[in-house]
Amino acid sequence: MSEGNYKTALEYLDKIQARYPFGRYAQQAQIDTIFVQYKDNEPDAAIAAADRFIKTNPRHPYVDYAYYMKGLANFERSNTLIERLAPSDRTKTDTATARQAYNDFSELVRKFPNSRYAEDAHQRVLFLHNSLAAYEANVADYYLRRGAYVAAANRAEYVLKNYARTPATEDALSIMTQAYIKMNMPKLATDSLRVLERNYPQSPELPKLNTLIKGAG
Repeated sequence: MSEGNYKTALEYLDKIQARYPFGRYAQQAQIDTIFVQYKDNEPDAAIAAADRFIKTNPRHPYVDYAYYMKGLANFERSNTLIERLAPSDRTKTDTATARQAYNDFSELVRKFPNSRYAEDAHQRVLFLHNSLAAYEANVADYYLRRGAYVAAANRAEYVLKNYARTPATEDALSIMTQAYIKMNMPKLATDSLRVLERNYPQSPELPKLNTLIKGAG
């Protein structure tokens, strides 16, 4: 493990568990297996190993580590979403791993608030929450620019309901306002613009949106 020869390390860890399943080193071998498979770029295997350890050792003093590594493996798998946020067709990106990582880290923080991994997990929860919100706002913008105004307004509303108080809220309100203007729904457009003005008075979108509403009227 120290030398980074993870495949050979895994072979020895497997032998420990097979030959001495009830020995003093078996549980440590299970924990090390999670780490080795994660480092060996085998996230699915690492997650499966973590799940097995959690199921068979729910009261182990280091079970919080298994929860953390499970979240970390899903977090690494979600990097494509986190880094890009904007594939060519934003409606088809799979956000399941990012959401699973969010759930994993949230569960760790909830069950083990005093864990040595809790603070890092909490920071990752915030990051994932904001990233998923930004992704949803990007999808709403994708619909808006392609003339799917109902879908844009609905997706923007989803951001407001599920990701309140994230940076993406400002974008969602702007998109919603533009969509309502395009759909010739001036009251709803004015209402969403008013919310944007009240919560983001310095938003650079306000002059453009006010001009659009006046032009529509």
